Amino acid sequence: MGRHDATRILTQFAPQTLFRLDGRVAFVSAAAGHLGSAMSRALAGAGAHVIVNARNDDHLKDFEATLRAEGHSVERAAFDVADVTKVRAFFKALPRLDILVNNAISMTPKPFDALEPADFAATYASAVTASFETVRAARSALCAAAAEVGEASVVNIASMYGLVAPDSRLYARPSDASPFHYGAAKAALLQLTRHLAAELGPENIRVNALVPGPFPRSEVQARDPDFAARLAGRTMLGRLGRAEEIAGPLLFLASRASTFMTGSTLTVDGGWTAW
Repeated sequence: MGRHDATRILTQFAPQTLFRLDGRVAFVSAAAGHLGSAMSRALAGAGAHVIVNARNDDHLKDFEATLRAEGHSVERAAFDVADVTKVRAFFKALPRLDILVNNAISMTPKPFDALEPADFAATYASAVTASFETVRAARSALCAAAAEVGEASVVNIASMYGLVAPDSRLYARPSDASPFHYGAAKAALLQLTRHLAAELGPENIRVNALVPGPFPRSEVQARDPDFAARLAGRTMLGRLGRAEEIAGPLLFLASRASTFMTGSTLTVDGGWTAW
């Protein structure tokens, strides 16, 4: 290795630049939601140009305007990632993509006795099938980024309920617990992550899963503080996650800080699943 190469590598992996995403292009599905907005803002704040995606263009337009007002480089792409035709058309036209965050899931909460096969089908389609189709459609754009900068990153957003079952004792009623089709879909997404990592590794495209724990919205906590306290008591840290706390783990998986990680699961749950 020559001196120039050694200097370049040292510069790339310097602590002050390790998490920077300047010049990178990122795509985030369900970008305007509770954790999606925090993730989009984190990527943009690190220097990436962020393509924010959601089904509701009006909501997405407002979020795009907010990010632009904060000085971020952003554009919106309003379509349903479960619509394979639209996914293929969008990513075919995208010349380069460095970071793909699969965050979308569509789910109607229902208790055990009320669930129908269509509920499972819709949730799997939005979380599992859509993630697969999005990665496959974006493969050329991800390869273009990898060829230019050495790697690209896919981050699939799973859930602690893809690892463990919900404890119905924490909920006022067992029917209020996280439903069967949600956890099952998130568990499938974790296995899909490993399959995709094996497929795309030779192309220097890394695929990892980020597994959030209890990050309830503020309005949920305000509406039922006793429930929020029970959730908080289940974590080793004795508190709930704040949306902005997803930023660091996401940037780790998206950036040069994790270039030798693929097929991995990074859990951000305050220790919930480690008891």
